[in-house]
Amino acid sequence: MSRALLIIDIQNDYFVGGAYPLVGSEAAAEAASRAVAAFRASDDPVIHVQHVWDAPDALFMRPGTRGIEIHDAVRPLPDEIVLQKAEPNAFLGTGLGERLAAIAPDELVVVGMMTSMCVDSTVRAAAERGFAVRVLHDACAAPDLEFGGAAVAGAAVHTAFIAALADGFAEVSAVDDYLAAG
Repeated sequence: MSRALLIIDIQNDYFVGGAYPLVGSEAAAEAASRAVAAFRASDDPVIHVQHVWDAPDALFMRPGTRGIEIHDAVRPLPDEIVLQKAEPNAFLGTGLGERLAAIAPDELVVVGMMTSMCVDSTVRAAAERGFAVRVLHDACAAPDLEFGGAAVAGAAVHTAFIAALADGFAEVSAVDDYLAAG
């Protein structure tokens, strides 16, 4: 079975000291790095997606800042694909669909940030395009959110979005379980 790893927006702004730190970003990056190492060791394609928010009022992921850089835990190798995006859905305006069509993986494995935004949007788009998608849930992270005056903890946000993706859009596994299954 062929597979490709899609790493979505694991960038410095989502970590402590960044402009928009997420809940559990360090643990997610560590889990993602194990997936990256396994894909590299088996010579399976690794595709990085980097969000660029190039607007005067951008709060994070601003060009020219350290925050926009891909985190060291998953830093791309020179021969790996790096696509920049401006929308939550990594298929919009990036050429990702064409790249994946050329690779034709039997399974698209996804890790990244934010679970509740770019991971969710991209996974749904991939499933709608006919890809068999697997999300490695412990290699993703989400922010604390608020709605209607109620605070929603990042862990709850993450869990709710992963549960929704598992309900029809993707298979969901922990990194170590996925790697152990071969």
